[in-house]
Amino acid sequence: MIALIQTIVLALDLYWWIIIASAIFSWLYAFNVVNPRNQFVGTIGNMLFRLTEPALRPIRRFMPDLGGIDISPIILLLVLFFVRQFLLMSVAPLFL
Repeated sequence: MIALIQTIVLALDLYWWIIIASAIFSWLYAFNVVNPRNQFVGTIGNMLFRLTEPALRPIRRFMPDLGGIDISPIILLLVLFFVRQFLLMSVAPLFL
């Protein structure tokens, strides 16, 4: 059971970095640092969007309009941190 918990924690950690990469990519795209017409850049952006949007969309529905500031990735990172800590501190000791 510990192996399953460690695998879930690893998946959460990987998704954490994907969310951060998506946020950084969106900033680079918004400020025209990356060329959106480049096929490789478009593929990376599309991949990051498809990986993060299903988790961010429900958060954005409940968030008030903050005038162009999107804090949904921060809220998702907090939720992931809570789930990770809950697994490590509450669930994992039950199986030791």
